[in-house]
Amino acid sequence: QVQLVESGGGLVQAGGSLKLSCTASGLTFSMYGMGWFRQAPGKEREFVSAISWRGGGSTYYADSVKGRFTISRDSAKNTVYLQMNSLKPEDTAVYYCAALHNSRWSAPRSSEYDYWGQGTQVTVSS
Repeated sequence: QVQLVESGGGLVQAGGSLKLSCTASGLTFSMYGMGWFRQAPGKEREFVSAISWRGGGSTYYADSVKGRFTISRDSAKNTVYLQMNSLKPEDTAVYYCAALHNSRWSAPRSSEYDYWGQGTQVTVSS
């Protein structure tokens, strides 16, 4: 059974930082690219960032987070991270991690991922 478990969310003031973690189990982590998505109240889920399955993998960012967020992965720990700096109130959302098999890694910005975590709340106060 595949599980993706996010952690690290919380309440932070604008300008602050948080680091999200997502640990995967039940899958061969090295064969999956990983993504982060978020969904704010009343809005559709949107792409935030992704990293390919390769060591030193290619990374992708939404324009809204480029230069502020950094995605990374640790294959020894089956974990993907999202370091979020210079947070803004508009970053407030539930953040989800997701896994996409490398055979379908043509559109990492889409939401057609194979597995999803349960989400972690990030709230940025002004």
